[in-house]
Amino acid sequence: MSQSITRRQTLAALTASVGASFSSNSLDAMPVPTAQPSFTLCLNMSTIRGHKLGFVKELEVASKAGFRSVEIWVETLQTYLKSGATTADARKVLSDTGIKVENAIGFAPWIIDDEAARAKGVAQLKSEMEMLAEVGCKRVATPPIGAQSPGSPKIDLYKAAERYRAILEIGDKTGVVPQLELWGFSPNLSRLGEVMFVAIESGHPSARVLLDIYHLYKGGSGNVSLPLVGKPAIEVFHVNDYTADFTREKITDADRVFPGDGVAPIKETLKLIKRPDRPIVLSLEVFNKMYYAQEAQVVANTAMAKMKAMVAGV
Repeated sequence: MSQSITRRQTLAALTASVGASFSSNSLDAMPVPTAQPSFTLCLNMSTIRGHKLGFVKELEVASKAGFRSVEIWVETLQTYLKSGATTADARKVLSDTGIKVENAIGFAPWIIDDEAARAKGVAQLKSEMEMLAEVGCKRVATPPIGAQSPGSPKIDLYKAAERYRAILEIGDKTGVVPQLELWGFSPNLSRLGEVMFVAIESGHPSARVLLDIYHLYKGGSGNVSLPLVGKPAIEVFHVNDYTADFTREKITDADRVFPGDGVAPIKETLKLIKRPDRPIVLSLEVFNKMYYAQEAQVVANTAMAKMKAMVAGV
């Protein structure tokens, strides 16, 4: 038998084998790739904070509403731990409820000019970051606390960048990344350009910014410049809405409402920030007394329904 015949027979056998392996039955059995979602729906516990449920009950309510991601408040976790619970207990509650902590809301004064007070604030933040790491939280909000009141002196942005880098370096050690938060009502870090300047000038690869539909409006930045931010800088984004009843100058934190109940350009904003490689955590943050007057589970259920409608078609 010639070599050419042998080769032809071998190729024929291989062809038959490959064809069999890709039969209609085997193709039917192959998993169909699914598109990665653009957003992770998350509940900031501010939304039910007025109910004063405590750490465990807040998680249970969120879980029952269908949330699998939340933003907790540092103070609420600390109160739970002071009651005799441990961080291991907290992790078990999170596991039992099927909840992941995406971020934590804290108020350590890390940015202020007073050197002694700032050192104390940074030490506080470090301690809180270590606690958060123990419960599996990898991020913490770092707004311009202590420099946010009307009349507070303007902080030099280069110095703010140095101070942000200092806490980012603490994040390197703890595994919890500080998210530089924009506060639209504050004399400091109220504008998107200011927050981005501090993040960029920190010169640290882990720098991230925490933006908010309401705060972008309140501070006067709007959403037009969001494409300049750069996709890696946004991992968590606060969502909410505001009505036409309040001017930008008069609106307050407590006036925020559920997405879709106001006039904010939410869907347009989400289209500007969405990224193809990973989902962005959209966390609902409101402080509305009308919601606090309702049953907590009703509020959480409504929050989930509003958020699903918010991302539909984006």
